[in-house]
Amino acid sequence: MMTLDKFEEAVEVVKKVTLHTDLMYSDYLTNATGNKVYLKPENMQFTGAYKVRGAYYKISTLSKKERDKGLITASAGNHAQGVAYAAKLYNAKAVIIMPTTTPLIKVNRTKSYGAEVILHGDVYDEACEYAYKLAEEKGYTFIHPFNDEVLSTGQGTIAMEIFKELPTVDIILAPVGGGGLLAGVSTLAKMLNPNIKVIGVEPANAACMKASLKAGHVVTLPGVDTIADGTAVKTPGDVIFPYIQKNVDDIITVEDHELIVDFLDIIENHKMVVENSGLLTVAALKHLKCKDKKVVSILSGGNMDVITLSSVVQLGLIQRGRVFTISVLLPDRPGELVNVASIIAKAQGNVIRLDHNQFVSINRNKAVELTITMEAFGEEHKNQIVQALIDQGYEPKLCTPSKLY
Repeated sequence: MMTLDKFEEAVEVVKKVTLHTDLMYSDYLTNATGNKVYLKPENMQFTGAYKVRGAYYKISTLSKKERDKGLITASAGNHAQGVAYAAKLYNAKAVIIMPTTTPLIKVNRTKSYGAEVILHGDVYDEACEYAYKLAEEKGYTFIHPFNDEVLSTGQGTIAMEIFKELPTVDIILAPVGGGGLLAGVSTLAKMLNPNIKVIGVEPANAACMKASLKAGHVVTLPGVDTIADGTAVKTPGDVIFPYIQKNVDDIITVEDHELIVDFLDIIENHKMVVENSGLLTVAALKHLKCKDKKVVSILSGGNMDVITLSSVVQLGLIQRGRVFTISVLLPDRPGELVNVASIIAKAQGNVIRLDHNQFVSINRNKAVELTITMEAFGEEHKNQIVQALIDQGYEPKLCTPSKLY
């Protein structure tokens, strides 16, 4: 059972392996949402995520015999690093099963702690099934990434830290994959203040917890499809599900495209890298139907590989209208390219890429296709640049940039 005594014990234990992640007040998000927004930056933990809390606390409660048999788990990345790091501190063997789609940075970081990594399955659930099989065959001690009361107690220590810094907090937002973090945080939060609201946040295309709460029992989704790989779970934990039923006030779902622009906002306004799953609680701020409340968004992790990071930045700039591409057909005569360039320059557009194709038509009046990718200050400025070209007699067509840089 998750009890106050166990939570207090876990708080002392996890201090050995965690950094104290002070709440960060966000002027930007406060102004954007109308609530007083604080960020709990668990992306700044040594392993890059909150998961080390539960992993270390769980392993600390095992007997030496259980640890000596070797530890095994399945994870999309952050729990893997938590277990690998904790196992290293206890000089225990760790075998980690990760989906084949796991970002390279998470695979390499897990290996760097001395763990054996095996890639298996396309999603977490398939990796977990294989981990159970190996645990039975080899006699390893299985450490579940979320469906465990002891582990969830370790994750819930986040709530104790929040209350110590902000006793008057009104709402805590926590991301949801399998439910371990949400169960721990909500259970302790309600013990400390029964009137607080705790809300889980899921990707719209991996909302297994919302579906389960609606059904009144744990259900399995037919599939998941989200860029928030750390929360791409088809079946939530049945052991911790009753805690969520009792203590969670609501579940908010967000679309992937919301995470993309929020990544841009966090990296520009708070100078932090937060992975897509960790951004769920930031995206959820816009969905709250309240004002002037003290809201804490838990940023669960920051383990994002550089390729994904660059793609998300590019898509975010496009969605915000700060980068866009147009194509224009020009007469095949000297000076037309200079004329278009001067119009864009006068409107303060900044050209990133230009392609001048002189062989698209035999019609000399529209023989040249000019494709221009440029930077703007935002959607309004983008429209001003396009209108400036239209006012000079051109017919620009917006198109999707294939690559920015």
